[in-house]
Amino acid sequence: MNPRSSFSIPFLYILICLFITPSMCQNLTATEIDVGVILDLDTYIGKMCKTCLEMAIGDFYSDHDDYTTRLVLHTRNATSDPVVATSAAVELLKNYQVKAILGPQKSRQADFIADIGNTTQVPIISFTVTSPLLSHLEIPYFIRMAQVDTSQLNAIAAIVKDVKWREIVPIYERSYYGSGIISYLADAMQGIGTRIPYRCGISPSATDDQILKELHKLMTMQTRVFIVHMLPNLAYRLFLKANEAGMMRKGYAWIVTDGIANLLSSMDSNVINSMQGVVGVKTYPPQTKELDQFTKRWEKRFHDEYPGTNHVQLNAFGLGAYDSISALAMAVENADIANSQFSVPAIQENMTDLEIIGVSESGPKLLQSVLKTKFTGLSGRVELINGQLPISAFQIVNLVGNDTISIGHWTENGITGQLPASNENSLSEKNYLQKIVWPGKSRIIPKGWDIPANRKKLKVGVPVKAGFSQFIKVETDPRTNVSNVTGYCVDVFDAVMKSLHYAVPYDVPYEFEPFETSEGSGDSAGNSDDLIRNVSTETNMQGYDAVVGDITIRAARADYVDFTLPYTESGVSMIVPIKGDNKKSAWIFLKPLKTELWITIGAFFLYTGIVIWVLEHRVNKEFRGTPSKQIGMILWFSFSTMVFAHKERVISNLSRFVLIIWIFAVLVLSSSYTASLTSLLTVQQLQPTVTDISALIRNGEHIGYQDGSFVLDLLKGLGVQESKLRVLYTPEEYDEQLSKGSNNDGVSAIVDELPYLRVVLSMYCSKYKLVGPTYKTAGFGFAFPKGSPLVPDVSRAILKVMESPEMTLITNAWFRGQDKCSEEDMTTVDSNSLTLDSFKGLFLIAALASTSALFIFLINFFYENRHILASQVPVKQKVAAIAKTFNEKKEDAHVAAKKEKSKEEEIEMAARGEIHLTPGATSFSNSEEGLFSPDEGSSSPGPGTLYHALTVMGINEDRHRKYSFHSNSDSFLYDKI
Repeated sequence: MNPRSSFSIPFLYILICLFITPSMCQNLTATEIDVGVILDLDTYIGKMCKTCLEMAIGDFYSDHDDYTTRLVLHTRNATSDPVVATSAAVELLKNYQVKAILGPQKSRQADFIADIGNTTQVPIISFTVTSPLLSHLEIPYFIRMAQVDTSQLNAIAAIVKDVKWREIVPIYERSYYGSGIISYLADAMQGIGTRIPYRCGISPSATDDQILKELHKLMTMQTRVFIVHMLPNLAYRLFLKANEAGMMRKGYAWIVTDGIANLLSSMDSNVINSMQGVVGVKTYPPQTKELDQFTKRWEKRFHDEYPGTNHVQLNAFGLGAYDSISALAMAVENADIANSQFSVPAIQENMTDLEIIGVSESGPKLLQSVLKTKFTGLSGRVELINGQLPISAFQIVNLVGNDTISIGHWTENGITGQLPASNENSLSEKNYLQKIVWPGKSRIIPKGWDIPANRKKLKVGVPVKAGFSQFIKVETDPRTNVSNVTGYCVDVFDAVMKSLHYAVPYDVPYEFEPFETSEGSGDSAGNSDDLIRNVSTETNMQGYDAVVGDITIRAARADYVDFTLPYTESGVSMIVPIKGDNKKSAWIFLKPLKTELWITIGAFFLYTGIVIWVLEHRVNKEFRGTPSKQIGMILWFSFSTMVFAHKERVISNLSRFVLIIWIFAVLVLSSSYTASLTSLLTVQQLQPTVTDISALIRNGEHIGYQDGSFVLDLLKGLGVQESKLRVLYTPEEYDEQLSKGSNNDGVSAIVDELPYLRVVLSMYCSKYKLVGPTYKTAGFGFAFPKGSPLVPDVSRAILKVMESPEMTLITNAWFRGQDKCSEEDMTTVDSNSLTLDSFKGLFLIAALASTSALFIFLINFFYENRHILASQVPVKQKVAAIAKTFNEKKEDAHVAAKKEKSKEEEIEMAARGEIHLTPGATSFSNSEEGLFSPDEGSSSPGPGTLYHALTVMGINEDRHRKYSFHSNSDSFLYDKI
């Protein structure tokens, strides 16, 4: 190149910059960064995203004219073919060495291209792929600039929960896009207690006839709520056929996911007509001034580029494309990758195009820069978490006419009226539901299920039994062969279903079908367990839709069906004959109290008597005397309190305290004993022959049970030999077998459920009684197929009927005979003996009172005689002295003081010489005589002898020092010091 030419280039550049804007001049110097774009330009979404990408490039660099880099887009039309899309990605990498790829549009395409991006370390940024099967955590170079499909499931679950649907059926596209959400949908429904009884997958290549066949299959099921998740092309065909099949009428409910809801306003008129009443959930960007201005510009440009598209609307996918340009442009500028290249390996034979491409040197740096980019775009706050956008708000829309009407918004705080949510804008559940127009132009919330089209009525199975017709009775007209089903259980079921109609409201037509061997035969086809196993599921349409009758709710049966709440009392008990008791027992007076209670009362009588004796012995002459007298007093005084016949006066306050508590305890015990004995003497007139089934088992007596009842298993579990069991059928047979008794080839007792036993007792209340313990059961209930949506509604209706006067009328109509028998005649007979457990608190109080008084007395006694305990004599002598002191009568304080003063005056008189004290002097008692003998080795009494004498005479030790003594051969005198 010559100098002139080299000089002319910058001169020309300067000359051009003088005549253009600074921003355009800056763009001429910016480094171009090649970026690939892969879209399906044959679709509305592809065209919309292409327009948004092109507008985003111009808008971004117009606002950022100082950037030193500029994205250059290379767009490829991959249609919907993943192979074509993959080829386009390889071509862009090979020919342009693109630093990033925007797209592709379909999930299956993204699955291929994401792996290529991972291999070449080129970021793949998608704004339309929403399948959760693709994740940045698994494919690091895959970045999602759109809401993942799972983010909308909580919004859908909120709708289902509000309308209280208990079953839904997902209809999904059997493809990479459609299948990815199903397991997450199941988890969301499980979280609100809604079942998914069936999953309907439709292939994208399915014909119209195949789609119609699937829809007819759905019509044979009960569920009427469908959640549709598929790409628009297949969804349009689905709804056209659903409308043709009559599934867009009143009673049905359809919810579509974001991929369809975003395009509701741009559909063909025929599709719109077939989707009336559909509820959709779609991504909702913040409504800003910038978004409004861009939407107007986009609509003008899109209509200019694609004439004839008058009903199109910009949606979240287009906004995601627009924001992807901003995110990538900022990341490229911050990453400083302008001069980066691909590291190409040495060319070898048989290398693929992908291997020849190499690895992008700037890939890791650019990836981290994109992930760290944060800004506010048209779609809202852009901040990538784990390679994808966080959950945003969703708009709930309803297709009515040609318009998609907004009926609410969902955020993580729930459903609200407007965004941002506020207390004033919050929608109550009632207002939210009232805004929806459901299929068939109905504003009544669909109940979510219905009787299948090929089953006009519920087929309700009823047992066929020989006895106890009060509960269920099947009569067949021999001429018409029509069965007439009556009974208590039938009337309750009719009342419940009637209540159900007014409560929900919806009609449930039903018809009863006897469980018999052949039509009109009158022979049962099996027991209750067999009947339960014939209840249908949605995959077995040959069984019953429900079972009504005297069917007990049991855990084993709940494995096959779902039960409602019980409508009868529960429990299994035993009836036995009663007999008059003409021969009274000689020991009946012992029966009111259990043995352990008798022993405890006797022990407390003895203990209380001992405590009172200890407290009164030293101060009360009535508790003194010979040992035999004192033992008799202990027993007499305590037992005399039982009839309040004690005449001995107690002196100690502690004794009075103990006596108050003990007399109260005796009063309670004697009153309880009297009441129990009275009950025994009156009930004894008609006693059951046996009160414990264990006695029957030990004696090998026969026991009866009802035919087909689970009680047979219960009796075997209790240890009854099968040879000792007798199967019975009717109440009359119950009476016959019990009257015979076990010795006459009858039975000694019958074990059955309480409702049946009540019927027998109402007929023969003077002959039999309920005895023994009641084994718990759940009572009678109605059975429905597993997961039936009827169960919770019927259970609530049962509660309403049971609380209403109608239940009393039904009961009286079928069991009127029970009025003839008093409740006492039917009451279960158990032992009337009182147990120790009933009086534990009373004995505890009495024991604490007696023990506390005894403890206080001992403390005072040992304190008063502490000089004995402190003396230096052997323990044996201390114990003897303490015992001797306790056995002595304790004088009153004024009497003891008077005696001590008298002795002290006598000694003082001797000290003054007024009197002489000699051994054996009359002024001393016999017990003190001889104390004044001479000390050992001396003829006169010594100090030790006199000291001991003073102590014995009652002179306190601190007064000994007041005296000294002198003596002669036959007497001594004390001198006062």
